[in-house]
Amino acid sequence: MNNDEHKNNPMHGVKLVQVLEELEAHYGWDELDKRIRINCFNTNPSIKSCLKFLRKTPWARVKVEALYLEMIKDR
Repeated sequence: MNNDEHKNNPMHGVKLVQVLEELEAHYGWDELDKRIRINCFNTNPSIKSCLKFLRKTPWARVKVEALYLEMIKDR
């Protein structure tokens, strides 16, 4: 891939930890749990536990990344 292919991808270069930190700062754990019903947002939520879960669970990661894209689109 060259740079032209990356410039239209808002997720290029964004790490999952950054996505989670920005979502948590913007919505908070309670709102994240309401928007995406996954246990790591509900039971003792932390960036570390969510990263571990999302790295193993592709369907949940897709939902989290979609919410992130929606959030940055509204900025």
